[in-house]
Amino acid sequence: MEEFKRKTKGMINLNPLQTGGLLTEEARKALIEWGDGYSVCDFCSGDLEKIKNPPIEDFISKALPEFIEAEAVILTNGAREGKFMIFHALTKPGDIIIVDQNAHYTTFVAAERAGLKIKEVPNSGYPEYKINVEDYRKAIEENENAALLLLTWPDGNYGNLADAKRLAEIAQEYKIPLILNGAYAVGRMPVNLKELGADFIIASGHKSMASSGPIGFIGMKKKWQEKIARKSERYKQKNIEALGCTARGASIMTLMASFPKVKERVKNWNEEVEKARWVSREMEKIGMKQLGEKPHNHDLMFFESENLFKISQTHREGSFFLYKELSKNNIWGIKPGLTKNFKVSTFGVEKKDLEKVLKTFKEILNQ
Repeated sequence: MEEFKRKTKGMINLNPLQTGGLLTEEARKALIEWGDGYSVCDFCSGDLEKIKNPPIEDFISKALPEFIEAEAVILTNGAREGKFMIFHALTKPGDIIIVDQNAHYTTFVAAERAGLKIKEVPNSGYPEYKINVEDYRKAIEENENAALLLLTWPDGNYGNLADAKRLAEIAQEYKIPLILNGAYAVGRMPVNLKELGADFIIASGHKSMASSGPIGFIGMKKKWQEKIARKSERYKQKNIEALGCTARGASIMTLMASFPKVKERVKNWNEEVEKARWVSREMEKIGMKQLGEKPHNHDLMFFESENLFKISQTHREGSFFLYKELSKNNIWGIKPGLTKNFKVSTFGVEKKDLEKVLKTFKEILNQ
């Protein structure tokens, strides 16, 4: 039906939510093959993560742990579900958790659902909004009974990458488990949980691992596996925190199908960072201002654009003019109505397409 046709297909996509989740050709084939409902359940004897054919068990018990150097991995329906699973398993209502001010809204929602109190570690404010992990120490000492620490790595607003390894050292000093929300890290950039030293890292398949989703996983130290993957007393094969099972169809199959190429693409992370820095420099030459860390260390970037906002004040299309001008030039990803500031991601976007994006912005400003 015409109303279900995706009109943005084939456009240059700058949407941070989508650049890392675009399917590989192998995943597109898997999506068609396994798109029927709970398709993998045909092969399940009660525990999704024990399915041998298709090789889900090997993928979860070997391939994913090796990929991020984690001692154990369990599947989730996404990053937010992963956070709640850990919160619910390791805390009790009324406990305090310490999170960064740049945390995604789902961190707060998951904490509320678990009945937790939240202490925020402030960022540095405009224009970098950086998190100094040493500030966690003060928050810990002010909240002696804190149950968990969480760092958004990188954050989804500015793409800042705080010093996760140093925070892990602080967490170990105070004997408080540390969660890294790596929804924009795992699958885009090299991640080694053993080197980082955190207790958990949360991944998002549909944001950063070229899968249809919703899907994600938790990588963790083995000492936490029994609590996060605890089984029901009545239904012995069912994971309580996962409400029995998680990814039961096309989501897990597309994640698996894309995995070989995801493993390869993280090796190109330095090139992705250089590309983002180049775009940042070129955007600033035409009057934009990149907020967040500089030089930037991630593909996700936040731009402030007073010049575009000024145009919107008198343009006949008002604040929607930028969205419409970009769409006419086959460019997608900046939300309708945004001119004063917006986020973009350059991950996986070819240099020639980014040159077109920069040229289009110049033309918009000079019209």
